[in-house]
Amino acid sequence: MTRPHLPPRVLDVGAFVLCVATMLIELVRSEKGDPSTAGVVAVVAICLPVLVRRQHPELAITAAMVLLFGVTETTPIYQTIAVSPVVCAYALASLRGRRSFWFAPPSMLLVAYILATYSPHSLLDVDTARNLGLVVLPLALGVMAHDRRTMLAGLVERAETAERTREEETRRRVGEERLRIARDVHDVVAHAMVAINVQAGVGAHLLERDPERARGTLRDIKRVSGEALDDLRSMLGILRDPDDEDAPIRPTADLAALDDLRDGLAAAGVDVDIHIDPGAFPLPASIGSTGYRIVQEALTNVLRHAGTTTARVRVARADDRVLIEVEDDGTGTAPTDDSGSGNGVRGMRERATAAGGTLEAGPRPGGGWRVAASLPAGALT
Repeated sequence: MTRPHLPPRVLDVGAFVLCVATMLIELVRSEKGDPSTAGVVAVVAICLPVLVRRQHPELAITAAMVLLFGVTETTPIYQTIAVSPVVCAYALASLRGRRSFWFAPPSMLLVAYILATYSPHSLLDVDTARNLGLVVLPLALGVMAHDRRTMLAGLVERAETAERTREEETRRRVGEERLRIARDVHDVVAHAMVAINVQAGVGAHLLERDPERARGTLRDIKRVSGEALDDLRSMLGILRDPDDEDAPIRPTADLAALDDLRDGLAAAGVDVDIHIDPGAFPLPASIGSTGYRIVQEALTNVLRHAGTTTARVRVARADDRVLIEVEDDGTGTAPTDDSGSGNGVRGMRERATAAGGTLEAGPRPGGGWRVAASLPAGALT
């Protein structure tokens, strides 16, 4: 529970009243003389700087020190005469910090002069040291309060900066994850829709000529669409409630699952020759997933654009890199221009770059299209 804070003006008035009351009590109880109107006025006057010590600390402490002469001239007050200057000195040091120490030497000289003029004691008396200490002590305490406040403000600022940095990092990671999911969804949906489109065309063509093959095509469409839905559930599982244990999530596809792609394309009439070097494994999960998606997009482009019935996929390892190559001998429209800057190729290139690799795509000298990716695979274990 937080404590209520009084307005500064209320605190200033309270400090003023307390200073006046303290000095008047000593004045009334003093046995060295009766209170006078001039004495009461002097007491009120020396306490007035307390009201403006926050807004004008230098003016307040100067006025309080000068008005000491009026109190010593009109009243027999000795124990509480320094109340107002002490409060003003603390306020000055609390607001200005170490710079307020410039006020100590002239204040000590003024106090020494007042003691030499009005005090019955010698300047070498203990009473002199006590009064001079009332100059240095509030300044020191005020500087300590100022430094502590500055330190706390710095800690709060650093904590806020760290919090903002964490929030920015969280937003960046969320953005990257959304982009990754979007790419995966694109790859899965594009591959499945192209395969379904081709198979549906084949099925429509065979529906009357060869009903049995047409039914087989429809079964292939069902299988491909079902696999695509399973992949989508797997990729979007990260968005599910972590307490929801329904619909188990499939493992992330990697290069070891390329046979599934081959089976799906075979149903669409594309013969895919896949050769995977066993020495290419093991691979980090992120690299395996990236490689799989690159091959999937490349084969989807083959199905969509190449007008071919043959494609080749090669996966091998060279030192700390995994090399992926997808070629076809098609004669259809190329998916991009010669620079390989279309959306499909651009997505593959972005995937490779995000994983720390490179990707090249373009026409083959003998016809067809070639996609070659090089991804970091880490050291062999």
